[in-house]
Amino acid sequence: MRQVMDGDDLTRVTRRIAHEIVERNHGLDATVLLGIPTRGRPFADRLASALSEIEGKAVIAGSLDIGMYRDDIDTRPRTRIGPTDIPEDLDGKTVVLADDVLFTGRTIRAALDALADLGRPAAVQLAVVVDRGHRELPIRADYVGKNIPTSLEEHVSVRFREIDGDDGVWIGKEAAS
Repeated sequence: MRQVMDGDDLTRVTRRIAHEIVERNHGLDATVLLGIPTRGRPFADRLASALSEIEGKAVIAGSLDIGMYRDDIDTRPRTRIGPTDIPEDLDGKTVVLADDVLFTGRTIRAALDALADLGRPAAVQLAVVVDRGHRELPIRADYVGKNIPTSLEEHVSVRFREIDGDDGVWIGKEAAS
């Protein structure tokens, strides 16, 4: 595995995306931030912290588990269903979904299905640390930390110290341990 981003890079990406979210939404009054477990949640928490600094008020990130909405639930290894924690009503709000890697788009499709069961947002935006290409569905991120073109044989691993003990992004032919 080859490291393509370190912890400082992740911090810079998070701050830049937070500023872009504030600018695009003209503040945060009608914005709800939700991370997609597993690694979308620490990214959302870090975005919430950066947004709190920018706006000078507390921003709380929630989480949106999509395990039961996946279209490959019967072909994947068993995924543990995590909590869905929505900090406020979604109706009429702009929901910013946060995830680590955008690949085929199927995780985001599942997240959109899950959101539809929870309310009717005015808009949904997507923030990702890495966009690696190879989309199978017509989905794109509104906020991208880094575009990393990959081959289908490569694996992109975003690591957060909250889960993995260190920060960074690695790319290679096999998953990082």
